[in-house]
Amino acid sequence: MMPIKVPPIKCQGIKTKLVPFILSHVQWTEQEHSKWIEPFLGSGVVAFNLAPKRALLTDTNQHIINFYRNIQNGKINRDLVCGFLQENGDRLLKDGASYYYEVRDRFNQFASPLDFLFLNRSCFNGVMRFNSKGGFNVPFCRKPQRFAQSYITKIANQVDWAAKQMAGKDWEFRVANWHDTLLEAQPHHFVYLDPPYIGRHTGYYNAWNQAEAEELALRTQQLPCGFAVSMWLENQHRKNSHIQECWSDLEMRVCQHFYHVGSREELRGAMSEALLIKPGFSASLEQTLQGALEVSVMPLHPS
Repeated sequence: MMPIKVPPIKCQGIKTKLVPFILSHVQWTEQEHSKWIEPFLGSGVVAFNLAPKRALLTDTNQHIINFYRNIQNGKINRDLVCGFLQENGDRLLKDGASYYYEVRDRFNQFASPLDFLFLNRSCFNGVMRFNSKGGFNVPFCRKPQRFAQSYITKIANQVDWAAKQMAGKDWEFRVANWHDTLLEAQPHHFVYLDPPYIGRHTGYYNAWNQAEAEELALRTQQLPCGFAVSMWLENQHRKNSHIQECWSDLEMRVCQHFYHVGSREELRGAMSEALLIKPGFSASLEQTLQGALEVSVMPLHPS
């Protein structure tokens, strides 16, 4: 597997360090009419590192979709990002928090994708959160010097990498909910789901509750194609009972992980992550990961 790279958008729950674990257990061979489908795109880190020829990538967060559409059509590129972050980073260094909140107000009025990127990389702890009216409401990270030249170059390179990963490919970025997205799944497709985690974080963009999580589990297990679902299994405080209650008939792979992004301390820390897989599309039990990830295979019904 090629070295894993990071896309330009950050959000809580980003799967960067879990990409080798996820993709090593997805048995999916691309054919002429096959398609990779993600109903919860988020940062897009899995899709961008896999780089399938055809993909349907959806999210209810219109700002994420708009940002990646603008990279896809060339309206946002490396040079534009460099210039924008240099200019606005200088203003942030000069005026501090007052300029951050000026940009936040501007974004909530006009929804500029470049303002979205600026806020995403200068807000508190990389959190992406919106209020009930759809307004971005994360406070400033209190680092006026945030946009040093090396950091700007890093973000611009991430934008350039994302553009190259989707170049020449049939990728559709669409604002859509998971219900509508799953309706498009066909037998030769593969669906990867990374839904909001029950009992972990809410307020990312839409409300997410137990009833919707249960409906997602039911609908997903009726899909005509293979799928894989990312979900937290347990941390030092408790286990995720939702897995046992709604996903118990599936294969499960487990990986130890650490979350660095989260609005509260209890949302950051060591975590056992589960990958729930439809039988017939998982890797063999002997397959191991490259790298330092600790992986185990765990039955849901221990003897």
